[in-house]
Amino acid sequence: MQVAITDDTDGQRYVIRADGKRAGLLHYRLQPGSIELVHTEIYEEFEGRGLGSQLISFALQDARERGLAVLPFCPFVNDYVQRHRQYVDLVPEGRRAEFEL
Repeated sequence: MQVAITDDTDGQRYVIRADGKRAGLLHYRLQPGSIELVHTEIYEEFEGRGLGSQLISFALQDARERGLAVLPFCPFVNDYVQRHRQYVDLVPEGRRAEFEL
C-alpha cells in the first residue's frame, strides 16, 4: 500500500491517502506558536492498517520541524502521545496535566 500525507492548509487538516484514495483526515487549529490537534478520522474501509498512527506521527513531526507546541485535544492523538513519550515535549509543560501527560 502506497501512503501519502499532505497538509491542506486552507482546510486546516492533514490528509492521508492510501493507493491514491483519501483514507482519512486530522483536523487542526493553527494558533500563533502552537497547533491544536482536534479530530482524527480514518475512513472505515481503511481502518486497522495503521494509517491513523502514520497520520498522527506525521503531524507531530511537522509540528516539531515548525517549532510549534502541540495541544492534543483529539483523544486518539492524546493516546498516541501517551504511548509514544518522545512527543510529550511538544506539549507545553504547563498544559501536560490537562492531557494527563
